[in-house]
Amino acid sequence: MKTALTIAGSDSSGGAGIQADIKTMTANGVFAMSAVTALTAQNTTGVTGVVESTPDFLRAQIKAVATDIMPDAVKIGMVSSQALIKVIAESIKEFNFKNVVVDPVMVATSGAKLISDDAIDSLKNILIPLATVITPNIPEAEVLSKTKIQSALDMESAAKKIYGQYGSNVLLKGGHNLNDANDYLFGNIDGGERGLWFYGKRIENPNTHGTGCTLSSAIASNLAKGKSLASSVQSAKNYLTGALAAMLDLGSGSGPVNHAFLINGEF
Repeated sequence: MKTALTIAGSDSSGGAGIQADIKTMTANGVFAMSAVTALTAQNTTGVTGVVESTPDFLRAQIKAVATDIMPDAVKIGMVSSQALIKVIAESIKEFNFKNVVVDPVMVATSGAKLISDDAIDSLKNILIPLATVITPNIPEAEVLSKTKIQSALDMESAAKKIYGQYGSNVLLKGGHNLNDANDYLFGNIDGGERGLWFYGKRIENPNTHGTGCTLSSAIASNLAKGKSLASSVQSAKNYLTGALAAMLDLGSGSGPVNHAFLINGEF
């Protein structure tokens, strides 16, 4: 069985973070492992508390996994401090991790910054260049490309600029009222430098908590199984569409998707 490691924060309500990652990886047929960057007290309405892992303890978690069950892919989610980002980058190099998917969580849908300027600089300069693919949303891509994105052509231009600057393949996600459900991948795809559009069906579901975590974890799972990058993205989009279309409705805020929509059987 192929394996995948998520390095991310814990979501106590189960819809995002390592909980979403583990559910997604399991549903996509790989064995999931985790290294926790932070504990959060949160639910569908917001976050009420955060306790970060220490750099030494994060390093110990990653080492414990890598020296026993080497992951076939690694997904990295929200990491809020410069010191933790440095530990992750050093660990990628030390253990020669392959198929590294970075969800560069920096900016909320509202445009509010979620991590410090120092952490953003470290994310850009030492972690993103190590990624196989990054999965920014439009506000995050605007930060990385230093350009405003207001059209499909802007998405293409920004993705090319990010790839040129950092060297990692870029899946720029639509949404934010622009190109809803249509994502653009640019980079070294199947042996050549090019761009691909992935067109999706918009699901009218207000419960979207953890969709970014889910998509990036599904991509990592597919890469772990040996699929090409383009095939991994398409399969991940199909999975997320199904999880949204299941119309799970939990909590009084923006609830989670149904990661287990395809799991049937006696258990």
